[in-house]
Amino acid sequence: NQDDYQLVRKLGRGKYSEVFEAINITNNERVVVKILKGDLLVAFQELQGAAGKLGRDFGGGRCLQLSVSLLQSKTPALVFEYINNTDFKQLYQILTDFDIRFYMYELLKSKLQLAHAERLLTPVSSLHAQLRLIDWGLAEFYHPAQEYNVRVASRYFKGPELLVDYQMYDYSLDMWSLGCMLASMIFRKEPFFHGQDNYDQLVRIAKVLGTDELYGYLKKYHIELDPHFNDILGQHSRKRWENFIHSENRHLVSPEVLDLLDKLLRYDHQQRLTAKEAMEHPYF
Repeated sequence: NQDDYQLVRKLGRGKYSEVFEAINITNNERVVVKILKGDLLVAFQELQGAAGKLGRDFGGGRCLQLSVSLLQSKTPALVFEYINNTDFKQLYQILTDFDIRFYMYELLKSKLQLAHAERLLTPVSSLHAQLRLIDWGLAEFYHPAQEYNVRVASRYFKGPELLVDYQMYDYSLDMWSLGCMLASMIFRKEPFFHGQDNYDQLVRIAKVLGTDELYGYLKKYHIELDPHFNDILGQHSRKRWENFIHSENRHLVSPEVLDLLDKLLRYDHQQRLTAKEAMEHPYF
């Protein structure tokens, strides 16, 4: 019953929802209420139905637990368990080498157990200490040779395939996002690719991975680049990952982690490590 919940404070908002801390007045339990808007309601209903077919343990216990669904009420909403969480912008500044290895491995384990779903990962979509995956509104079930919407994912974690409007993407999109998170952690640079808009986001990536490599990727997949890039892309050689090491992050960087990062942040989605391959990497 919607009347059982009293909103306490607003935690955040997005294009498709608003999120509030709330109290269940029947038992004084603190919860999170996500009020749905438009397309997200439809998306969640589809995802919920598909998840039911895949079994109750969706995500191996690593997904935020849905307590109550108020989809039939006047204001459709979802009620989740409340978990204390440190903002990732603060958290990244204090993570140790062990912490980074632990969280990355747990994310990979979650990704492997959710191998039927894609486009999930950003720092905001994972809660810390006991890692949980949240914010499933734009998650999608992958089917080979199917075109997908490229207007997904937070800008700083969008893979190149999204930024060049390549719709035949797959699971490897999340491995790019994972690479962005890893780069932010080890180099203490958040976000690692800091574009002002989607066009600039690809420019920031090209300044690190190189423009020749970008054009090679476009040619391989017969992708035509938006003409707007002619004025802003420029010409950039590929940078070495060692260029981003400085006195404040040196203790977090090793040859093993740079090798892992290099195999995640690839233009060509087919060249990125899978979650299983990444978990078997010497870094862990």
